[in-house]
Amino acid sequence: MARKEHTYRGKTVKELQELSLEEFIDLLPAREKRTANRMSDELKQLYEKTQERDNVKTHHREMIVFPHMVGKVIKVHNGKEFIDVHIIPEMVGMRLGQLVLTRKGVKHGGPGVGATKSSAAATVR
Repeated sequence: MARKEHTYRGKTVKELQELSLEEFIDLLPAREKRTANRMSDELKQLYEKTQERDNVKTHHREMIVFPHMVGKVIKVHNGKEFIDVHIIPEMVGMRLGQLVLTRKGVKHGGPGVGATKSSAAATVR
């Protein structure tokens, strides 16, 4: 079965990549549009770096995923380390921070000695 081609607001990734930055920004939802229009100098530098290179490291979790980033690897900081994010077409329009979790799920181990009535009598060595 053939995989359905992903579209964003009715446009394929190739069509999105052919749009200018201003035309793509017009397709974004209001919050992302506002962020993209008011892009700080640091975010503009990151935008230009992602056009030039395939591998970029960043702390800017608020950066929006643009169509030219599809197929590239961006290392996003989660507060402790940089996590590789392989950009796929479904991620266009999202923020990098949505793609990298800052908290891990809790993995509980077994109970310790003395944690239950049956293990209270066990000797601790």
